[in-house]
Amino acid sequence: MNTKLNKSDWIILAVVFGTTIILGCFDYYKEGNKLIEYLVDFPTSTFLSIVIILIFIQKLVPTFLVDRKNYFLFFLSSLILLTFLGTLDNVIGRFTAGKNLSSISNMVAYFIDGLYNAVDMASFPLGILLIKKFYEGQQELTTIQNQQKENELKLLRSQIDPHFLFNNLNTLDSLIDSNPIKAKEYINKLSLIYRYLIKTKDAEVMELASEIEFAKNYIFLIKTRFEDDYEFTIEEHISLKDKFVPTGAIQSLLENVVKHNKSDGKKPIITNISINDGWLMITNSKSSVKINEESFGTGLENLTTRYQLLSDKKIQIHNMDVKFEVLIPIINLSE
Repeated sequence: MNTKLNKSDWIILAVVFGTTIILGCFDYYKEGNKLIEYLVDFPTSTFLSIVIILIFIQKLVPTFLVDRKNYFLFFLSSLILLTFLGTLDNVIGRFTAGKNLSSISNMVAYFIDGLYNAVDMASFPLGILLIKKFYEGQQELTTIQNQQKENELKLLRSQIDPHFLFNNLNTLDSLIDSNPIKAKEYINKLSLIYRYLIKTKDAEVMELASEIEFAKNYIFLIKTRFEDDYEFTIEEHISLKDKFVPTGAIQSLLENVVKHNKSDGKKPIITNISINDGWLMITNSKSSVKINEESFGTGLENLTTRYQLLSDKKIQIHNMDVKFEVLIPIINLSE
């Protein structure tokens, strides 16, 4: 659930509280209340009601119902919050009416009345917003799922791209005559890659260790084809056990490096894959050679969309002067 209030949420609150204030003014007029009560009571009640709504939507519901699923703490926290703010509103109302706290005969009953007051102030607008947020979340989830299916189809097509096969066959053809031993190794790596692509075509996530092994085979193809134009290093700073990433994520990022960076023949494009606690980071030096091919950023958009369903963390993209950096969250399914 999106915990931030958008423009339409604030419009709903303005309409609800505006109507409440107008109706309340009629009641105050009938009861002959003082002007100070109009000027203090309505703004105070409105402010405290909004505070209750924001705490529920941005703190209590996400923390206790979504993350922890602790219904007892949610109920207890809600009870304390409503009692405190409802009683505070009643106390302010007493002072504006010219009464003091010493005239309260039963404090327990007064706190209970504060609870009822808070429920009366905030329950209706809070209920409307929670229902609205729920349906907005369902609609967003459906949109993301549809987009993911489309992106997965694009990813599968890119994995079996005829240009990819054509380029590798050309490389293999040149190796057969010049370096038969390396040609055999190239065939072995290429078969491992296609076997992996077929095996994982329906998987949303794969073990990080398997994806890294796949990346090593993929890097071998790149290095064999382009020779010294690219350099790759892989640094594993944590254990890869029970760690997962979206299937094909590393391949997509490596493709992005080769597609958008060409060596000038003097300096190679240096790419580092670093696996740290919670993140996999791919950093590459940027090419000084102008690339005519237009970039649509579909690979990164694909990853961003997939992570919206797989993790509460987002990928990070840092486009700097001399290097390009992408951090993707590592998914730990054992948590």
